[in-house]
Amino acid sequence: MLSIQLPPSSAPRSVYPVDVLPGEVRARLLEMTRDESPVSTYVYDASVAIGRARQLREALPDWAAVYYAVKANSFPALLGALAPHIDGFEVASRAEVELALEALPVTDGVPAPLVAAGPAKSVPVLTSLIRAGVEAINAESLLELHRISRIAQREGVRARVALRVNPAEIPVSGSLHMGGEPSQFGVAEPDVPAVLREALGLPAVELIGFHIHAASNNLDAEAHAAYLRWCVEWSVRAAQEAGFTLRHVDIGGGIGVAFEGEKEFDVARFGELAAAVEVPPGVKVVLEPGRFLVADCGWYAAEVTDVKTSYGETFVVLRGGINHFQLPTSWDIVHNIAVLPVPGWPESCPRPTAEDTRVTVVGELCTPEDTLLRDVRVDRVRAGDLVVFPYAGSYGWEFAMHRFLGHPVAERHLI
Repeated sequence: MLSIQLPPSSAPRSVYPVDVLPGEVRARLLEMTRDESPVSTYVYDASVAIGRARQLREALPDWAAVYYAVKANSFPALLGALAPHIDGFEVASRAEVELALEALPVTDGVPAPLVAAGPAKSVPVLTSLIRAGVEAINAESLLELHRISRIAQREGVRARVALRVNPAEIPVSGSLHMGGEPSQFGVAEPDVPAVLREALGLPAVELIGFHIHAASNNLDAEAHAAYLRWCVEWSVRAAQEAGFTLRHVDIGGGIGVAFEGEKEFDVARFGELAAAVEVPPGVKVVLEPGRFLVADCGWYAAEVTDVKTSYGETFVVLRGGINHFQLPTSWDIVHNIAVLPVPGWPESCPRPTAEDTRVTVVGELCTPEDTLLRDVRVDRVRAGDLVVFPYAGSYGWEFAMHRFLGHPVAERHLI
């Protein structure tokens, strides 16, 4: 029997007060309601993402670099706004390469400030990366290394490569996702020496370092600094044993975003502890934050098309859903909302309303899986009001099921 994945119940929570939405966001959304089309949109405030990027960059030592992971939010206007405040972009497709280079143009003769990831890079993807002259391709396997060398030979260049490693174990406590598990990502640590020997013999590969991405949604600054230290020390030893000059250590992303009741990641403390790590001269340590920079710079808003009660349960139906915002059904979290009242309603129509009760928020798709929030208490919500999800700046629009049923995709706007 097929099991339907629904978000966890939000009881006993209530919706956020409307003033959790910044005044400029409220004003922009209410302005959109004056159009005849039902509202279903993302609104982004670039200043929030820029503030996060600058805070992290300024806390880190000079040997560290911040490369924003484009997959978290690829809205071109936001990338352009972020570009002056980061060191580069992390990309995983040809489309992301194009977006990144448009936001951060490259000077001739200088490596494109991009690092490239992904477990199944095709020949066309690898070719575009090599032609773009990216700073590092994170190679995931021995076969990928051979493909990179063959393509680079054909293009008459040498490709800069960092080997992605799946470590056997990371001896760091805290909320890190430890290594040593079977995965499609990277080369298992026991196989690394043999892969490095072959990589060093490939004619068009320039081995510059390692990529180790073993942290996920970590809110513990001390554990993350210890993880950074471990990555650097491991990479120094591995490069020495293999006999090549280490210039690049990519520790991935993994800095977490705090939701209700969680303590935010202490950026200042992380930077203080990172500064104590001994990094050899000439080695760049790359961090690839995505969600951390943009999660709280975005809001997803959808108009309430109906409010209805069925067998004692009240449903708030949206012009949108998992075709626009799939996170609540993909992650085991309660993604709370605010209700933005919208004035005006045709006198000839009844205005369905729910007051002082618990509601379930659902979308417009023909599946019960299109459920975004369950059992949340509202003071009042009416047809025509807007339901607004904060913390929708990362893995929102990019992660949604845009083509399912063929409804119009959500709009995107930058404040």
